[in-house]
Amino acid sequence: MFVQVIQGRVSDATQLRQGLDDWMARLAPDAEGWLGSTAGVTEDGTSVAVVRFASAEAARRNSERAQQGEWWSGMSKLFLGDVTFHDCSEVVSVRAGGSDDAGFVQVMQGRTRDLARLREVDAMFEQRFPDLRPELLCYFVAVHDDEDGAFTLTAYFTSEEAARAGEREEPPAEAAELLQEEMQLMQDVVFLDLREPWLHSPRS
Repeated sequence: MFVQVIQGRVSDATQLRQGLDDWMARLAPDAEGWLGSTAGVTEDGTSVAVVRFASAEAARRNSERAQQGEWWSGMSKLFLGDVTFHDCSEVVSVRAGGSDDAGFVQVMQGRTRDLARLREVDAMFEQRFPDLRPELLCYFVAVHDDEDGAFTLTAYFTSEEAARAGEREEPPAEAAELLQEEMQLMQDVVFLDLREPWLHSPRS
């Protein structure tokens, strides 16, 4: 899987969503290799879109379509200032790696000095505690090609209420140790809460 992360400040969330709905109606049917999109706007007006493709080649072909360029020309006017793009060739998926059933999505961005160990800790956690945090439907970690050690983690929850309740629960001792190590491996972490996520896939 290949992921593109697109983010920036927006002036009108409603217009942004209308633009994404337009993409779904007109461009999605011919977007070869497109697997799905997760997008939304935080309470402070930050827009983030995490777009999944089967490969980098599929993402490039989509970007090169004339219709895509025309569509983005209109969408870009909705942003206040610069728009940031991150291409992510390395993606690690857990519990499916993308869901249209989520009621709440949390995007975490940060960096790590030891990506290999971070992957190991995530794998150990899921292997040993697959039933912990049942409200967490799935998540995936996309590593930024353009920034050493930078990543975007996109987590899908049944609801924000369930996610907050899960955060307050005391995990088993071994699980708590893994979670503590995971957080220690991350630096400069920013949380982007999408309380009304816009979830699209070829089947939606």
